[in-house]
Amino acid sequence: MRELDSVETVGVVGAGTMGNGIAQVAAAAGYDVVMRDIETEFVEKGLDAIDDSLSRFVSKEKLSETEADAARDRITGTTDLDDLAAADLVVEAAVENMEIKKEIFGDLDDLVDEDVVLATNTSTLSITTIAAATERPDLVVGLHFMNPVPVMKGVEVVRGELTDDAVVDLAHGFSESLEKETWESDDKPGFVTNRILMPWINEGVRAFDEGVAAKEDIDRGMTLGTNVPMGPLELADHIGLDICLDASETLHEELGDRYKPAYLLKRKVEAGELGKKTGSGFYDYE
Repeated sequence: MRELDSVETVGVVGAGTMGNGIAQVAAAAGYDVVMRDIETEFVEKGLDAIDDSLSRFVSKEKLSETEADAARDRITGTTDLDDLAAADLVVEAAVENMEIKKEIFGDLDDLVDEDVVLATNTSTLSITTIAAATERPDLVVGLHFMNPVPVMKGVEVVRGELTDDAVVDLAHGFSESLEKETWESDDKPGFVTNRILMPWINEGVRAFDEGVAAKEDIDRGMTLGTNVPMGPLELADHIGLDICLDASETLHEELGDRYKPAYLLKRKVEAGELGKKTGSGFYDYE
């Protein structure tokens, strides 16, 4: 296994919200980054999102123009998975679908050097099952970044059944090199964050749907009453209602009816109202 001080190039699979955020913070920390997605359009959208995010950091004086330009110059976008062949560490941030992730990890296993650690940003799926698609299950680990990645300080490190202790240590060290703070979870459904977060969001949706209070009062009650920065409905909009639904359905399948998705959450997703990214969810963002 490669030591953290030998990691120079980080591969990121997926240029969506999580992938481009991971690419940005890795580049800002001084790593060279190769960010890959399946279509040029997705790669370009990811690079544009990074440009916008870096510009906001400059405007808030959290980065200088020089630092932002240097970070952007360290990121290469591609649609060719083979361009990740020289990566010293790969973080997968593709769609939350087990079969797709297993296919990606099987391809990466054949592509990168045998001592390269493969990490997944999955928020609910089994690290052990993903790792079984490779010949290096001891070098597969969960690195669950929080959204939005450039802003949120937390990274959940998830240990698969066969993950080596040294790989877990590298995952913590790499996250800390990005100026993140970490906690660790065993490979149980939802890990720490989504196992607790998704029932909270679903209960907020049910409370709104059942007329307990207006959506603004539900969110205000939780922010003022529990000192969280966002209430459940606003947070769901920021995460993406489709992502919340996928996570809830996975947990429901694994852990039973206490994780059953709220009906209104399903209805919103079916209507294409996915939250902030589509302009409307529980709130309007146009």
